[in-house]
Amino acid sequence: MTDAQSYVICATPRSGSTLLCDMLTDTGIAGRPDSFFRRESFPDWADYFGVPVSSWSSEHGFDQAYLAAVKRYGSNGTGVFGMRLMWESVRDLSDRLDDFYPGLSSDSERLGAAFGPPRYLHLSREDKVAQAVSLLRAEQSGLWHVFADGSERERLTPAREAVYDFERLSMLVARLEQHDAAWVQWFAGQRIEPLRITYEALSKDPRSALATVLAALDLEPAAAEVAGIRTAKLADSESREWAARFRRESGE
Repeated sequence: MTDAQSYVICATPRSGSTLLCDMLTDTGIAGRPDSFFRRESFPDWADYFGVPVSSWSSEHGFDQAYLAAVKRYGSNGTGVFGMRLMWESVRDLSDRLDDFYPGLSSDSERLGAAFGPPRYLHLSREDKVAQAVSLLRAEQSGLWHVFADGSERERLTPAREAVYDFERLSMLVARLEQHDAAWVQWFAGQRIEPLRITYEALSKDPRSALATVLAALDLEPAAAEVAGIRTAKLADSESREWAARFRRESGE
């Protein structure tokens, strides 16, 4: 039995979190991490778990059945619970957990009370321009992920042409930088030393990065060898052209 009870992947959009979640699940020993506490996803998860949203006690409350279902699903019979958390969901989740665990003084204490003492993984992307380009193209085209064979995996809207937009890219770069900085400040405020892993390292050698994560969770690093690579990069020559154009126009 591992010492790890739970872990939180602290990320920003387009930082490789879907790839990492897939691989952790594939090991069969590290739970089944996902974004259970993204406000926009609550109705879908509640429907999947068979938990009526109308039974939630308040705007900041969860039905106890929802938390129980999340823990079962996120543990996947392994004894280790995993989840992915984006910065914009932190405050909302902490407020909701406060309804169940009142009197605790910090976000990390509430997360620990709900899921067991977590290990924290800070997944970030060094190239914020490339990250913003990826995010903008996903927003515009509706295509967020493809499988390793290139077929569509996740499409949120009908197909549309992506169009370069300097102002939107500027806003996204600033937001991504702010959210990554907010994670760093949050870790310091919570007195947490996370395992830091970058998109660049993960995408270059996924199984090596996964082995590092497993070791940090006190799990068997060799399990990384059985993990499949289910998600392919969406970046292409157009992505590189957008990034180069943005850097020129912004004077980088």
